[in-house]
Amino acid sequence: MKKRKAKIARKTKETNIKIELNVDGSGKRKIDYPIPFLGHMFDLFAKHGLFDLKIFAKGDLEVDLHHLVEDTGLALGEAFKKALGNKKKIERYGHAVVPMDESLAEVGAAVDVSGRPHFTFKAKFAKELIYAQIKKERIRLYLDAEMLREFFESFVYKAQITLHIDLKRGKNTHHKVEAIFKAFGVALCRACEINPRKKGVPSTKGIL
Repeated sequence: MKKRKAKIARKTKETNIKIELNVDGSGKRKIDYPIPFLGHMFDLFAKHGLFDLKIFAKGDLEVDLHHLVEDTGLALGEAFKKALGNKKKIERYGHAVVPMDESLAEVGAAVDVSGRPHFTFKAKFAKELIYAQIKKERIRLYLDAEMLREFFESFVYKAQITLHIDLKRGKNTHHKVEAIFKAFGVALCRACEINPRKKGVPSTKGIL
């Protein structure tokens, strides 16, 4: 079967993002992202989702995180939509419960490659001090749950999937966010898998 791949380039006055995706990969990653913490999260997402993923991104971080994080979600979501194509024989649904030490994230009954964008996000954590790189200057920024919401909402809108994220518990912010991204990767991987027993599009409507 032909591998499901996509290349996306998104360039605006605020951001410049290039993505290469192979849904049927083995977890190979090359992430060039000016916010190291989020770059690490995308790395974990691809590793545990078994997606081959390349991300190159720049943005106006001197303003704030918003533009780059949101546009990354849009570009990555568009890549998945393009790569999945007609969605024939996919499992469609995916679910994962992933612990990270004291943290537990559930992307529960959660990924539905449905063609209908919907996002539910239940996660709270304190703002976390992180770092970003603007040219040779290292700056300090704050990441909060609302910024992650922006990323996932943008992804869902472009990928046209249903996604529920439920952070059950945890203390350490890094662990909480890591559990979320790992669970998201595993759940999406399961939803994208090809099931040879299925025929056509997995919907009684005949279309997704």
